[in-house]
Parts: sequence; C-alpha cells; structure tokens
Amino acid sequence: MSTQEKAVTVTRRLLIDGELIETDRTLASLNPATGEVYGFAPEAGVAEADAAIAAARRAFDTTDWATDVELRARCLRQLYQALRDNVEELRELTIAEVGATRNLTLGNQLEAPFEIVRYYADLLDDYAWTEDLGNVEVRGQQHHRWVEHEAAGVVAAIVAYNYPHQLALAKLAPALAAGCTIVLKGAPDTPLATLALGEIIAEHTDIPAGVVNVLSSSDVAVGKRMTTHPDVDVVTFTGSTPVGREIMAAASGTLKRVFLELGGKSAMILLDDADFTTAAMFAAFSIVTHAGQGCALTTRLLVPAAAHDQVAQLVAANFGHVRHGDPGDSSTYMGPLISERQRDKVDGLVQRAVADGATLVTGGEKLEPGFFYAPTLLANVDPDSEIAQEEVFGPVLVLIPYTDDDDAVRIANNSRYGLSGAVFGADSERAKAVARRVRAGTFSVNGGNYFHPDAPFGGYKQSGIGREMGRDGMAEFLERKTLAEIVP
Repeated sequence: MSTQEKAVTVTRRLLIDGELIETDRTLASLNPATGEVYGFAPEAGVAEADAAIAAARRAFDTTDWATDVELRARCLRQLYQALRDNVEELRELTIAEVGATRNLTLGNQLEAPFEIVRYYADLLDDYAWTEDLGNVEVRGQQHHRWVEHEAAGVVAAIVAYNYPHQLALAKLAPALAAGCTIVLKGAPDTPLATLALGEIIAEHTDIPAGVVNVLSSSDVAVGKRMTTHPDVDVVTFTGSTPVGREIMAAASGTLKRVFLELGGKSAMILLDDADFTTAAMFAAFSIVTHAGQGCALTTRLLVPAAAHDQVAQLVAANFGHVRHGDPGDSSTYMGPLISERQRDKVDGLVQRAVADGATLVTGGEKLEPGFFYAPTLLANVDPDSEIAQEEVFGPVLVLIPYTDDDDAVRIANNSRYGLSGAVFGADSERAKAVARRVRAGTFSVNGGNYFHPDAPFGGYKQSGIGREMGRDGMAEFLERKTLAEIVP
C-alpha cells in the first residue's frame, strides 16, 4: 500500500464505553521525517468527551472495578502481554508518526514503558490497602484506628506528543491499578499512537466497558471539558508549563486533584575534576536524543570557565558524529522534530540567542526533507538570557561558564524549572553533595540512570506537581480514608 493510499484511510478509532468508534470528522497525522500525511484519526468533540466521561463515571460507580484487586491485576497482565504481542505493529507506527528512531523504540519510546504495566500488576500482589494505627484512649474508652486506601475516582489524562506510549502508560497503569476509571486524550500531533493503545485494550483484555476511554482531538474545548467536568475527580497532564497553569486554573472551579508533569531546563554540571571527554560525549548525545524533545534532558551545560573552550570543541566534535535521517534506519541516531511549527520555534530561539550575543559553535540550521534541525551548540551563554531560561524542546545545548561549585549550583537553580539534572566529577562524594544542592526531582551522578518503573519521576517548582511511577505514582490516584471504632 502506498503512502497516499494510507493517507485516505482512518487508521484508528476512539474507545468510548467499550466500543471502538469513528466520527464524521478527522484529524490528520503527519510523518515528521517527510512532512507528508501518514494517516487520519477520528476527531473527538465535546459530545464524545461527555460520553467518555459518563462511561467512566458509570463504570466507577456501578461496577466492582474499584474493589476487585484480582481483576485489576489480571487485566494489567493481559494488557502487558497484548502490548508485547503487538510490539512490531506499534514500533512501525511510532517510527512513522512520532519520528522516533528504531533504536529508541527498543527503549523509552515503546518497549520500556511496557514494563510500567507489569510493575503495577506485580505491585498489586502484595500492596497494603490498609494501614493500622493502633488504639488510643479517649475519655476512658479504647478506639481502634486505621487508614484505608481507595480509588480516587474518574481520571482525565492528557498526554504530550514526544513519548506518547511512555506518557500514556505512566498514567494509565497506576490509575487502573488503583481502581480508577480513565479518559485518556492523546496529543493532536500523535493521535494514532494513543488510539492504538485503546484498540489493544478493547480487543485483547477483560477491562470492563467504560473503565478506559481513549480520545483524539485538536479541539481545545475537549481538553477544557475534561478538566472542568464535575464528574472528573483527578486531572493528570503532561506537557508545557504554560498549559499546565491553565489546566490547574480550570480545575480549581471544582477543586479537582491535579497532577502535572511539565517542562524542564535541566543543568548538567561538569566539576573541575571531571573527565571532560566522557562528560562532553554524554551531554552531546543526550541532547540529540529524540531531537531534544524530552522534558528531562539536560539542556544547560555548566563548565568551569577555564575549560569552556575545550568543552565546546569536544561537544562540537561529538555533534559531528550524530547521524540524522530516516528514523526507520537502525543506523540513524537523531530523528526529526514533530512539526514545522516546533522547528520554527526552535530556530527562532537559536537565532535570537545569537543576536543577543551567544556564540554559535555549530548547527543552527534547518535540515530537509521533513522537520529536522541540526544539532546546535551555543557557547558563552548568559545564564539569565532567554535561551538559558526557556524550554527549547529541540537539539540545542547551551554552554555556560561558572567560577566554583557554589556558582555552579546558583546557576543550576537559576530557573523556574526543577525537573532534572546531572553532575560529573571524579570525587563521587563531592559530586553527590552538589547534586543534593540542586532543586530538581531527578538527578544523575556520573551517568547514573534514574528512569525505571519503580522510581518516582517528577519535578520541583514549575516542573510540576506530583510523581509518576513507583509506589508514589499509584498514590496519586488513591484517596486515604481514616476510620475508627470503639473497642468493646
């Protein structure tokens, strides 16, 4: 089948109340490596959002999903197996729609997120739903107290385009494990990837109708409806900080629990005793991972002033080895940005930075065909400048000199964000001491990888509220009820 033939076919369907449905409106999905239409998804409107929320409400209130732990564990294991069984179809979809490289789909773009589902299924095997607080004496009588954990209710989940499977499953799996029902909306740039999860759930699991509902829409009214509807109890969103602020404000009218995973402007600190060659390679290849479209990527490289030019040369040399192009080719390291709009945003930030005095060491240009952007290094960057403060979401690294450890920590913390960070240094204790002083929710010391299903992920300050993954990730979807009775 040709690309054009694929383009005239609605490739996926919405999942509402257990039924896979289409609409009379469609949302085009582009292949960012070519700029051509890849397929179409049904465009949900407010009516579909209302139907999905009603289904989720009914499933929570009238079925035993919220109380049947054994059923939830079984369904999560079915979902895990179905994802594994359909991995190759999902892989090709992810490469074509997301622009993810084939090698990335072996990790965090596709296969690694499957393990989140298995983690929560296994967690249910021995999760303590009740916490005993013991007895207290009140007015001469013994009172026994305990805390029960129960599902928070209906969840509205909205995910971003950059890692659609990771983001969806990091919300879906713990919400389902907790006993919640959910309405999941994919990003307008990558609707097919999220809808594919809905089809797998409908066709390969025993998850009851209405427990999971999956929408695709570019209509802002749909997102607004999901975040303001009185039948929604929890809102979880991954995306930009400005949109996160709007969602938090919208949800305040009904005092919903809001859980936000937002932007980042993370710093990597090279201490003066670091192996600059290794650290520069790590910094260079990290920032071009998925073309820089990662909220936790370290986009500011802080280096001792005396080593500034040396590190700039090392990073630039590593950028020269980055192979970009067809993401389906296993030899490709960097794929495209998601859209022409995003590429224009990245280029605008770079050009303004140069105009403001930053040194363009390499990159700073659009690459064709598709929405590629050259790996870009900007040196001698003012830590207060736009390029050092704003999230770029592209393959752009800024190099900032510092004087001593205190100055490095000050610059690292000079951000409204606090999602992640990294430090390299020969003295491990010194490096860890620096890491503890940086206000960020996740941190890598000498290349350590913190990202795993059992490890909480989230940020400080305007990088978000709450944590995904680990036990903390399920706690976001649980209420705590304190009970007491008089002991006879």
